Amino acid sequence: MKLRHVRGQSLLFFEDMDEFNKPTASTHSPTGKRVAIIQSNYIPWKGYFDIIHGADVFVFYDDVQFTKNDWRNRNQIKTSQGLEWLTIPVGKDENRLINEVCLPNDNSWAKQHWKVIEGNYNSAPYFQLYGPWLSDVLLHQHWKSLSELNQRLIRTIAADFLGVKTIFVRSEDYILSGHKQDRLLDLLAAIGATTYLSGVAAKSYLDPIRFAQANIDLKWKDYRGYPEYLQLYPPFVHTVSILDLLFCTGPKAAHYIWGWREPGSFPG
Repeated sequence: MKLRHVRGQSLLFFEDMDEFNKPTASTHSPTGKRVAIIQSNYIPWKGYFDIIHGADVFVFYDDVQFTKNDWRNRNQIKTSQGLEWLTIPVGKDENRLINEVCLPNDNSWAKQHWKVIEGNYNSAPYFQLYGPWLSDVLLHQHWKSLSELNQRLIRTIAADFLGVKTIFVRSEDYILSGHKQDRLLDLLAAIGATTYLSGVAAKSYLDPIRFAQANIDLKWKDYRGYPEYLQLYPPFVHTVSILDLLFCTGPKAAHYIWGWREPGSFPG
């Protein structure tokens, strides 16, 4: 990782994919390994980064079926006219894995996304701190696949902007067997997980007995209680892209995701 200057701003960038995929030391669980497994999303909401922070190892689960009209290739931001979707046009074919979804050769979608983001956040307190980085990613770097773009955005935001020390890996780098829950348990075993951290939506299809039999503690992530911050366009909405939180609160962003849970913690 090296320091580069973009539009007068000094920002850290990964120089190549080998460095990008290089894990960093985790400091979460000295006696166990907490693992979270989620498909990569396009500039996801703050809760996505909350679950990353709570894990020792985070797995990008992108060798599974792509689903249209989902968070993989779109997200929402706040605008003066209300919520607006930012959607990457990748076609409607669901007969492919997430890591097989290619991005258009024409980057007109990226130019449009940047235009909307800049037009609605250029007056935010910390837009100049993160805007040059995002502009560089969207407008000046070439991305072949949706998975590659999503993972780069997520990892940079988590590690460089939020200070997360979680190790990132990809499920496609493991030899797995079975389907659905069996495949998930196989992946957890391969990583050496002692705890699986999951969103509550998975309660409808995960069987706690299977996890107990595998000696893996199943924990449900609680996304309730996030404090509000000053958004540009009321009323307040929690579920928008992490970009909103970064542009509005800057270096204090982590407080509004997990820091507020710590007794006596207040944003500086």
